[in-house]
Amino acid sequence: MIGLPSSFLTRPIAHRGLHDAACGRVENSAAAITAAINSGYGIEIDVQLSKDGTAIVFHDYHLDRLTAHSGTVAEKSEHELSQATLAGSQDTIPTLNQMLALISGQVPLLIEIKDQDGDLGNNVGELEAAVAHTLQSYKGHIAVMSFNPNAVAVFAKLQPQIPVGLVTDSFSAEDWPTLSACMREHLSKISDFDRTGACFISHNQAKLHDPAVVRLKTRGVPILCWTVRSQDAEITARKIANNITFENYQA
Repeated sequence: MIGLPSSFLTRPIAHRGLHDAACGRVENSAAAITAAINSGYGIEIDVQLSKDGTAIVFHDYHLDRLTAHSGTVAEKSEHELSQATLAGSQDTIPTLNQMLALISGQVPLLIEIKDQDGDLGNNVGELEAAVAHTLQSYKGHIAVMSFNPNAVAVFAKLQPQIPVGLVTDSFSAEDWPTLSACMREHLSKISDFDRTGACFISHNQAKLHDPAVVRLKTRGVPILCWTVRSQDAEITARKIANNITFENYQA
C-alpha cells in the first residue's frame, strides 16, 4: 500500500478550490483552482462522468444550482458541459484533464470520485477507469478518495501507485436517508478501510470523536476532515485531524 505524501498534511486543503462566489470564483472552477494555487493551498475537487465517458470536475449530480442548464451531468456530453457557464463567473465546467494541466503539480491535489451507484454500492467502474486513465501521466502529488468503498477499491487496482482514501461520516439516518440502516451502520464503522487499500480517511469534522476514527488514528492512519468553515472549527478539528479541508475563510 502506498502512503499519503506529507504535502497533504502540511498545507490546508481548499474545498473545491479557493472559491468565493462574490468574487466570481465558483467552486471547482478554474478561477477557484488558480486562487488556491496562488495562495499555496492544497486543492480538493470532485469528479463525475459525462455521457460520453469523460471525467468532469463538478460536484452536484444536477446542473441547475451552478449553471443555467437543467438535467444531470451524466446525461450531457463533454462538449455540452464545456459550453455551460458557471453562474456568476466567466468559467465553464472543466474536464479533469483541463484541471490537471492547470495545477501541473504546483500543489497537492485531492480528487473525490462522486458515487455513481446511487447507494454506495457495487455499480462502479466506468468513472474510476476514466480517472485512472486521465491520471496516467500526471506529475505531482495526488490522492483519490470516495464515500463509496467499492469505487476506492476499483481505482486502487487500476492505479496502485496512487494513494487512495475513504471519505467517511457517522452516516446518521438524518444525513443519509436513502441508505439502509444496515449500510449506514457498516459504513460508520469504516470497516472497508483495509480491504480497499486505503491509506487515509477524510471524516466529517463534526464527528471526529467517532470510535472508528479514534481507532484508525491510534494505528497511525492520517486523518483529514471536511468541511471546516471557521478558525474556531479548525482549532477544534486539529485536536484530532492531521489536516483540514476548508472553505469560506482563510485557513
